[in-house]
Amino acid sequence: MTERTSLSACRRIVIKIGSALLVDRASGLRKAWLEAMCADIAGLAARGVEVLVVSSGAIAMGRAVLGIGAGALKLEESQAAAAVGQIALARAWSEGLSRHDIVAGQILLTLGDTEERRRYLNARATIGQLLKMKAVPVINENDTVATTEIRYGDNDRLAARVATMVGADMLVLLSDIDGLFTAPPHLDPKAEFLPFIPAITPEIEAMAGGAASELSRGGMRTKIDAGKIATAAGCAMIIASGKVDHPLRAIMDGARHSRFAPSPEPVKGWKTWIAGKLLPAGRLVIDEGAERALLTGKSLLPAGVQSIEGEFSRGDTVAVISHDGREIARGLSGYDAQEARLITGKKSADIEGILGYAGRAAMVHRDDMVMTAGGRSREKANA
Repeated sequence: MTERTSLSACRRIVIKIGSALLVDRASGLRKAWLEAMCADIAGLAARGVEVLVVSSGAIAMGRAVLGIGAGALKLEESQAAAAVGQIALARAWSEGLSRHDIVAGQILLTLGDTEERRRYLNARATIGQLLKMKAVPVINENDTVATTEIRYGDNDRLAARVATMVGADMLVLLSDIDGLFTAPPHLDPKAEFLPFIPAITPEIEAMAGGAASELSRGGMRTKIDAGKIATAAGCAMIIASGKVDHPLRAIMDGARHSRFAPSPEPVKGWKTWIAGKLLPAGRLVIDEGAERALLTGKSLLPAGVQSIEGEFSRGDTVAVISHDGREIARGLSGYDAQEARLITGKKSADIEGILGYAGRAAMVHRDDMVMTAGGRSREKANA
């Protein structure tokens, strides 16, 4: 048993529910489990907690409704299953919450809805309005239109992105495993359970395994990725088993779970969006001198950049990579990739002569940059 976690003391909670918890591959929707979950949500709402649900299960539900057997699906088959399953899933949530006089609101997101700033702000405003109206937003990836190239690929990272978007103070990932172990427990009987993770270090990342169920696209790897996004923004995270009825009540009653501490120095506001971007458009590899400058709060100048990778436009998010291959920061590029290559390694005073106009002195300005896990750990080590 771990230390009890008081979810009722939170202001705003995002709960992610995996497909295998909601849908049985033979019989379809697990109605009794969903009813118990809705009762848990109602209990939190009665205590003034705002709850958002990120619910997987559309494709799994669609497979059950359409009678599609086990095995991999083609893209168009997955999208058709999602189109059928999403209706059934939304109806189930609406009916389950309505028994507690709670209104459910459905929101379907694609990767672009959180990666593009204008769409991100629009989605945030819609969710915020639903919460003001005391509704419970039920969120899922829009699997009917998302393709491999433009999808989250799992709802763990989507849930983390939503949590940072709405300023949640807790993200709960309910799955078929009850927390983080030093190794995948189904492969290593000596794997040790970790009840509390103060920070996501490279050692913690190395403990992640793969997906445990064919109904779920996520595994521990994506949960750790979600934790990096959430905790960097000051949101705590829990990984807990959802196999029991009333899983939220079980957490508060002391059922085993892993709790990840939020960063003591979280990014806020505009930088939260930058830090949570899933797909940087390019990479800037920098030298040791530039890394030292970034760790003291300086901007990234062209002189410290060694090479440019990828194709991107001015204003796109790029990853800043140290000379030894660590991602130490993310930020918005001040130049298109083609221009960035021309001024790489050059002094800021030479930019006008090279490009033909007086561009920005910084390749990435410090106001548009966030230090990521690799950079923050090096910064603390040097403190």
